[in-house]
Amino acid sequence: MNPVAQAQAERHTHQELLFPFLDLCAQFEEIRAEVMSAVQKVFDTQQFILGPDVQQLESEVAEMLGCGYAIGCASGSDALLLALMALGIGEGDEVITTPFTFVATAGSIARLGARPVFVDIEPGTYNLNPGQIEAAITSRTKAIMPVHLFGLVADMEEITAVARSHGLAVIEDAAQAMGAGCRHGLAGTLGDIGCFSFFPSKNLGGAGDGGMVTTNDLELANRLKMLRAHGSDTKYHYGILGLNSRLDTLQAAVLRVKLRHLHAWTSARRQHASCYHLLFAQAGLEESVQLPVEPPHSFHVYNQFVIRAQGRDPLREHLLRAGIPTEIYYPLPLHLQPAFATLGFKPGDLAQSESASREVLALPIFPELAEAQQQTVVAAISEFFKKE
Repeated sequence: MNPVAQAQAERHTHQELLFPFLDLCAQFEEIRAEVMSAVQKVFDTQQFILGPDVQQLESEVAEMLGCGYAIGCASGSDALLLALMALGIGEGDEVITTPFTFVATAGSIARLGARPVFVDIEPGTYNLNPGQIEAAITSRTKAIMPVHLFGLVADMEEITAVARSHGLAVIEDAAQAMGAGCRHGLAGTLGDIGCFSFFPSKNLGGAGDGGMVTTNDLELANRLKMLRAHGSDTKYHYGILGLNSRLDTLQAAVLRVKLRHLHAWTSARRQHASCYHLLFAQAGLEESVQLPVEPPHSFHVYNQFVIRAQGRDPLREHLLRAGIPTEIYYPLPLHLQPAFATLGFKPGDLAQSESASREVLALPIFPELAEAQQQTVVAAISEFFKKE
């Protein structure tokens, strides 16, 4: 189905969906009183910029992750930009990253005049392939930016080993991976700087945009705090040029409430993922559909539950007709996006990313999802393949 036809079909069937792809309203109803009380306190104090809730959220996130410092900022995109700026990356530098991700990953690099150097993904995890990084390193390479896609930590042991051997910084794009981990620790603590997003659809999502940067390096932490506040550490004195990228106190207040529920929500997501695996096995769909993997010693938090199938577009159309919502993350990898055309990539250059973009399909997965709804999803997928 072409994009125009898909959009028209979605508009036509929007009211006929059996349930939403992500039910934020159901989540809010469970915590409405807590959230509204926290927000009311902010209004009572009128401290909307870097108020007490911001510092408290930063301390609570740092404690949860087991890192030295957490610095709130205005968005996940800004978190990436601030991380690059803190490391002094700019004009003419190169940063190795993945093309199979949201545009902010590479966009933050390009905005500073640096060059995103795309390396292909592993087909099972959709994360950066560490075996291809070495060949992409040049004298201009300053950092590696892996993405913990869909809530699964990239192979940080291999990635950091390559980085250390070449004296490169590691910036983790952990926007989708709050609470995800591996045997060496949690996402956001495994490199030099970790970057998180609090976009509402994230596992820990705010009531608007918000982000956070994490590090164990005091010097980097102090620099990040300055950069998010126009480059100032003393009022009206600017040691460096920064951004206006402060986390709103209202957002921090909402996030502090939600942080108390994150463990339970993550457990529910993982239970739903296990249920999907069981339902697909019972339906005999293992050869028709590739399911998410969780490598040994990994802790997947399932920001998305992404299956893979040939004939993805007809399958999605079939599910839409059945009233089942899905999403595609991502329909066109970054190396083929017009915004990055000057990098000179052409179709076929990064085959795994291109293949994934044609075959991936995200199914509903959120804490409040009912098992009966999951059964409906898998039954509809089974029906599709029986017709094949």
